[in-house]
Amino acid sequence: MKDLIITEKTNINTINIDTSTSYEIAKMINDEDMKVANEVSKQLENIAKAIDIISNNFIKGGRLLYFGAGTSGRLGVLDASECPPTFNTPDEMVQGIIAGGDKALRFAIEGAEDSIELALVDFNNLNVSSSDTVVAISASGNANYVVEILKLAKEKQSKTIAVTCNKNAEIIKYSDISICLETGPEVITGSTRMKAGTAQKMVLNMLTTASMVKIGKVYKNFMIDVKPTNIKLKERAQRIVSQIADVSIDEAKNILEENSYNVKEAILQLKYSISFDEAVEILKNNNGILRKAFDYCNKN
Repeated sequence: MKDLIITEKTNINTINIDTSTSYEIAKMINDEDMKVANEVSKQLENIAKAIDIISNNFIKGGRLLYFGAGTSGRLGVLDASECPPTFNTPDEMVQGIIAGGDKALRFAIEGAEDSIELALVDFNNLNVSSSDTVVAISASGNANYVVEILKLAKEKQSKTIAVTCNKNAEIIKYSDISICLETGPEVITGSTRMKAGTAQKMVLNMLTTASMVKIGKVYKNFMIDVKPTNIKLKERAQRIVSQIADVSIDEAKNILEENSYNVKEAILQLKYSISFDEAVEILKNNNGILRKAFDYCNKN
């Protein structure tokens, strides 16, 4: 008999979950969840290598493309969809593709994870190039869909990253960097939306957040490229400008309303008494990195 993937094995700690009280069930789940962060910590070196690949490709104009099926695919779509409002990235810069298309975000699509044909269609629709980073997300790491995606990416000479919970995953063979999160048997046997999904979500958060930091989307720990699409985000932008430029909230609000809520430009305008156009030019000449823009202004 073929060896079971570890996420498909029975968890001896929850074998009596069906006869437990609600509190006991919650505690079992919580006890298992506590193991997740420790497993992620074991992969920090590989996560860091992946971050360097992604950020270097961003600088070259490349994209970050997540591919996955089921829970893993949904996590990729979620992480990608949060980049434009958080970091004001173009929609195409970080993309999440789920086997079976958008319908699969809400409904299980029979056979999607096993389909090489779907992988070919999804991959070819994106015109993947050598400057893109292709990330396959899969708890088992053996689904035909993600395996085929990485094979195709290799043919395009794209950098490839595998995020899996199985040390024997097939996708590892086709990855430049593999991030293997051995979260073990699930609370409910095979339910990888639980620990495996949590671990994958943590890693994807790291990949995008750290990559955005590396390309200048963050100053100190401020979200300086926030896209203020609602009242909460506009108020956040005002606080950021006020704190970094050392001005009142009213001054920050006024300049942001004048320049259509361009946060980095507003900071430079207030801090160095320059025009919006001058701020745009300075940022352009310093790759959009606020610290470098400060250095330039202080020297000139």
